[in-house]
Amino acid sequence: MILIAILIGTLVAGIGSVWLAAALSFGALARYTQHMLSLAAGALMATAFLHLLPEAFESQAGAKDLFLTLLLGLVFFFLLDKAELWHHGHEHHHHGADHAHDHDHDHTPPQPGSWAILTGDSVHCFGDGILIASAFMADMRLGAIAALAVLAHEVPHHMGDLMVLRSGASNKRMALVKVSLAGAVTSLGGIAGYWLVDLLHDYLPYFLVVASSSFVYVALADLIPQLQKRLSLAETVAQITWLAVGIGMVTVLSGLAHGH
Repeated sequence: MILIAILIGTLVAGIGSVWLAAALSFGALARYTQHMLSLAAGALMATAFLHLLPEAFESQAGAKDLFLTLLLGLVFFFLLDKAELWHHGHEHHHHGADHAHDHDHDHTPPQPGSWAILTGDSVHCFGDGILIASAFMADMRLGAIAALAVLAHEVPHHMGDLMVLRSGASNKRMALVKVSLAGAVTSLGGIAGYWLVDLLHDYLPYFLVVASSSFVYVALADLIPQLQKRLSLAETVAQITWLAVGIGMVTVLSGLAHGH
């Protein structure tokens, strides 16, 4: 019974949050791509610095170990980006002729950071699944609240992810499929949490730090540089405002999540 509840809770939180984010990003806000990139940068940095890292540092894990994990995570995502760009260049070089029909796709380099964001997302969702499973095992109502809290605070963050993927070559449907698959990892975390909750609990701080390193990396290496253009004063104010909105959304929703 508890396992079924965990599965439902993790699916609702993991995939529900992605679809809700897609409805917002691709529906009402689709016209404001530049603003959404600012929002994404704010949401990703706030998720890392105000939600994941504080939670990791509240654990018994040593600060030095966690900072080392953060550093290694940043270097890892940098190398992942390099590999992605190199691989794409290599493919392009070899298969240019074969993909004549795919002409415009071939000439759109992939958005750097898409693999970093999906890897970080999967790690983060796995961690969320363990948290939801732990809550359900303590008390069914607590589990339901945890699942809803995860759903709520994941929405602005997934809006950020979808914007990162969407601003590359990826079309809307592929962006949605990729982020949904990462969201589905929440259920794997839930199942793992159910069977191995005591064992995995010690590693949770490290999951949180690895996930946050991917969000910090993507925000600073991929999104912020896209925003560093010479803009009019009004456009600059709009950019900073949307960045603040992204930070504000995550802060408020994390606060609500922790309030329970």
